[in-house]
Amino acid sequence: MLLYTFLGWLDIKSCLLFLSVCLLLADILLNRNPKNFPPGPWPLPLLGNVFTGVDYKAIDKLAAEYGSVFSLRWGREKMVFVSGYKRVKEALVDQGEIFADRPITPLFHKVFKGLGLGLSSGYLWKKQRRFAVTHLKHFGEGKKTLESFIQQECGFVCEAIREEHGHPFNPHFTLNNAVANIICSLVFGHRFDYNDENFQRILRLTARTFNLIASTRAQLYNAFPGVLKYLPGPHQTIFSNYAKVTGFIREEIEKHKADWDPSDPRDFIDAYFGEIGNRKDDTEAGFNMENLVICCLDFFEAGTETTSTTLRWGLLYMIKYPEIQKKVQGEIDSVIGQGRQPSMDDRASMPYTDAVIHEIMRIGNIVPLNVAHMTNKDTTLGGYFLPKGTTVITNFTSVLCDKKEWETAETFNPRHFLDSNGKFFKRESFIPFSAGRRVCLGEQLARMELFLFFTSLLQRFSFSPPPGEEPKLEIQEGFTLCPQPFQICASPR
Repeated sequence: MLLYTFLGWLDIKSCLLFLSVCLLLADILLNRNPKNFPPGPWPLPLLGNVFTGVDYKAIDKLAAEYGSVFSLRWGREKMVFVSGYKRVKEALVDQGEIFADRPITPLFHKVFKGLGLGLSSGYLWKKQRRFAVTHLKHFGEGKKTLESFIQQECGFVCEAIREEHGHPFNPHFTLNNAVANIICSLVFGHRFDYNDENFQRILRLTARTFNLIASTRAQLYNAFPGVLKYLPGPHQTIFSNYAKVTGFIREEIEKHKADWDPSDPRDFIDAYFGEIGNRKDDTEAGFNMENLVICCLDFFEAGTETTSTTLRWGLLYMIKYPEIQKKVQGEIDSVIGQGRQPSMDDRASMPYTDAVIHEIMRIGNIVPLNVAHMTNKDTTLGGYFLPKGTTVITNFTSVLCDKKEWETAETFNPRHFLDSNGKFFKRESFIPFSAGRRVCLGEQLARMELFLFFTSLLQRFSFSPPPGEEPKLEIQEGFTLCPQPFQICASPR
């Protein structure tokens, strides 16, 4: 009996060992890299490099060890990371057409479904982007211009800040609401009051989602979606939040249906309705109601979070460096004065202010790791072979903080954008809006918003930390890098 039991145990143990060896061999065969694929840390069987961090700090350390082009594997998904201005430019600009597609990322694909402006690819992406760019370019013809909408919102946000009466307050959602209203004017044709509780709820859901997306637990969903979709976790909160935000967008679209006049488009939604009719025979272009929802979501997310976060960093740096704030205010007083609102025509005469805004974008490093790209044909990068379908992530931190490109890369220094005569000059390695075929389609809008909001705020207020507090430049990591919640005091000038 004892011998029988031993032999039975041995059989089970042998079977498990045999199964483990088979799984290991299958993992090695199925996931082996092609010849001359970028190097990287050795992956664990089945799991890959899931215990290797994918935040920008971890990527910088790995780049120092494995080079400017290296690879990681999460589950079966292989990702190539690209660091340094030279290599990032080689990928996004020199080979922009090859790197123009987007991979299917499970965490996003469940919501965006390969539609919209940001995560679509191929013919559909080209047609959707072209239409969106045209709408941005021609918005307001014969009506209010986009600049006047921003100037109007500058008045609203300054009034909201004035109502704080110099007491400490958190500027987060005041600025979020102001920037979101510009996108809402473009997409929905109207703005939302800062006291609108439903809209504030949507803004908070969006901010919370951006924080969760970058968490390790949420990213694990990308490696093992088949298993984790049945389990609780931050990915479920992300999907729930997106459902509420898209529900809000669908309500706006339904309101437009009720009083749509094809001869008088008021906004992006109205214009898109018309394009659905014009493109009904070109189904591959993707002009339909579901794509409209995702395009609106893209506008709303991308057009709100990054710009409002940059403005928050701007106020934080101004209270951290009051001497720079005073110098900006001196230039505002000299060029604009207090009798009128700032306009885009003023920017050319305000090189120091322009340099400060650019330095806020550089050192704020809002999107440290760019949205993933995918190769649409075999290619080489930095001497390594990348087969068609390779996921590629460019490390913007390595560009915006590259010590070879910036004299004082880790220090807030507006002189990075000023020549010896104090005139503003562009830097090729300044790419916070990405570069090449996938450069942010709202770049010009964002630049306009940043200049007008920033100068309007510093024209009307002097900002300082609450009494007895020292401003801290602490980061709250998420999909975007935000400042930790902070309080600020605004004194009317």
